[in-house]
Amino acid sequence: MKITYIHHSSFFAETESACLLFDYFKGELPEAEPGKPWYVFASHRHPDHFSKVIFDLAKEHPDIRYLLSFDIWRKRVPEELKERTVFLKPGEIFEDGRVSAEAFRSTDEGVAFWCRTDGFSLYHAGDLNHWYWEEEDEQWNRNMTKAYREEIGKMKGRTADAAFLPLDPRLGQYFWLGIDDFMKEADARFIFPMHFWGEYDVAERLKALPCSEPYRDRIVEIDREGQCFEIGRCGE
Repeated sequence: MKITYIHHSSFFAETESACLLFDYFKGELPEAEPGKPWYVFASHRHPDHFSKVIFDLAKEHPDIRYLLSFDIWRKRVPEELKERTVFLKPGEIFEDGRVSAEAFRSTDEGVAFWCRTDGFSLYHAGDLNHWYWEEEDEQWNRNMTKAYREEIGKMKGRTADAAFLPLDPRLGQYFWLGIDDFMKEADARFIFPMHFWGEYDVAERLKALPCSEPYRDRIVEIDREGQCFEIGRCGE
């Protein structure tokens, strides 16, 4: 599987039989093998995760499906693409024999996606994160902790080959909580930080923390848009 970092929380994954694009709103897309079906995901309606530009991709890729969060307005989808668009609520599963995608409830807006295709599992968190803000009151942060841990608890025992997880420096000293909690419940062979607002050193900062010792060798350091990574199946 080939994974390309596009921008912000957007990644492109190409497997033997499919191309998966997550939370694209701008940036240069890589060249993919012609003729492969495309699956375009949008985790929620925030403009740094969703844009109508994704519908322009249908002009170049006729075999395309859109898997959108339930909170995205249906009127945003062009009429001619409505039959190729699926809206997912938390707990719902899309399955077409090639790709499956299960939706989880975000702690912000929309959903997160757990996807499977060609023997690979990919988890894209969207804005499902442990949003522990220093400026919020204690009760708000306690509620956030509870909500986040309950949702990722539903993933207990799962392993993602690639997990795309927020690592947001705006959270200050608590920027690492979401990934650390996720790795205590689920697992990932490769952890791809996202939503880091151009602060590419955020992965290095997480690796320097004692809490990351059990999984720091799995944290991918991204240093530019368009950077590509190759991932084999477990054991390859």
